[in-house]
Formats: sequence, structure tokens, C-alpha cells
Amino acid sequence: MLRFSANLSMLFLEYDFLDRFEYAAKCGFRAVEFMFPYDYAPEVLQEKLARWELKHTLHNLPAGDWASGERGIACIPGREAEFRNGVAQAIEYANALGNKKINCLIGKVPQDASPEAVHQTVVNNLRYAAGELEKQGLMLLIEPINHFDIPGFFLTGTAQGLALISEVGYGNVRLQYDIYHMQRMEGELTQTLINQLPKIGHIQIADNPGRGEPGTGEINFDYLFNVIKASDYDGWVGCEYKPVSTTENGISWLTHVQ
Repeated sequence: MLRFSANLSMLFLEYDFLDRFEYAAKCGFRAVEFMFPYDYAPEVLQEKLARWELKHTLHNLPAGDWASGERGIACIPGREAEFRNGVAQAIEYANALGNKKINCLIGKVPQDASPEAVHQTVVNNLRYAAGELEKQGLMLLIEPINHFDIPGFFLTGTAQGLALISEVGYGNVRLQYDIYHMQRMEGELTQTLINQLPKIGHIQIADNPGRGEPGTGEINFDYLFNVIKASDYDGWVGCEYKPVSTTENGISWLTHVQ
């Protein structure tokens, strides 16, 4: 049986963030993920998880100034100290909340840096993060993002991500495979899942176009879910989509799967 995790940064947006845990549980989710936990003390989130009997599956490293358009700082030369501080903070939250996977949004390529400097900055930062997470028994994820939604993003494809994992050289680094992003960039969803599953640490879903819930676009999720069920993947499937109306009105797809 597939296990689905509600991304509280995308779902139940009609409610305040701390209230979304309750609604996720009432809609049948047994786990939640969110992009950034850092606006709340760990004990506040711990209480919400415990009250609603939810597991925490994933959060991101701090990603710079989100409001100004930054989408990660791992590829920005000169901000290594900030990146390392973010690694320590992310580990603190992971240990407090019981999460074993942390995603690194690598960021948008700075225009004033050479490609060589950017690439080496990414590798060095990921090696540092992987080493620190490894000490804690944690997995580091890197996520390819489509360049239509985030122009200039450093990491945009599966092959690029796999090459980067190989170069970083740590055994605890995996892909975060977002089906929506990779449908937009390269397609070949089924074969990628089958061929690369040992290198995939977390799967996220949304339909295309529009990034809505499964069943609102072109992707055959019934087929893909059966592919995942037949595989050795034992992780959670993160629901990181934008509900067409409200989350609760569009949740019927989940009951059909389970």
C-alpha cells in the first residue's frame, strides 16, 4: 500500500498553518511534510504531530530570502557560512521532529559567477551537508526543478542530479523525484522510476498542467501508482500540489488509491 504525506505548505491553505495538521489527519493522512519549519519552535510542531498522531517526513534546508525570490543558496559562492548554519538548523529540527530526510533546494544560478565556481560551490556545499547529515543518520535529498516555474534554477533534470550525487560521493544522498517537475522537463516518468528507484529517496506528486491534484491533468497516476506499488520503494509519497478548489473538495483521488 502506498503511503501519502500531506505537504502543509501547499495543502489546506484555507487554514492557518498550525491548524493544517488537524485537517490533514481528518482527511486520512498519517504523515505530513512542509517546506520550512523554522518559523515555529520545534516543541510547537512536536505537539501538533503528537496530538494528531502524524509522522513528519520531510523539510527543506533554509533557502535564503524566499520573499525576495531566492530558492536556495547552495549554488551561490560567498554564502557558504550561511549554508552551513542552515544545515545545523535543519538537523536540529529533523532530530526534534523525528524526520530522517532533508531536502536541499540548490537555488538559482547567480549571473555574476562563473559556471565553474557555481558548480564547485554546489559540490562543496553538498559534501558538507551530506557529511553532517550522515553523522546523524539522516538522508540528504536534492530536487530537480523545472525551469518554467523557476527560471535559472541550477538543477533541472534527473541525469544532472544523478551525476551530481555521484560527484558528491556520499552514500546518504538521493534524488527527491517530483513527478510534476519531471513531467514538465523530460517525461519518461515510468522508466525513470523503474530504472532509478535506488537513487530516489522521496517522491512527490502533482498533475500537469497547473500542478493540481492527481486526476486534473495529463498524467496517468493510476498507472504510476501501480508502478510504485510494484517496486521496492518503501518511502512516503508527498502530495505537493495546488488544489483546484479546496483541499477537502479535491481529496477523493486519495480514497480511490487506498
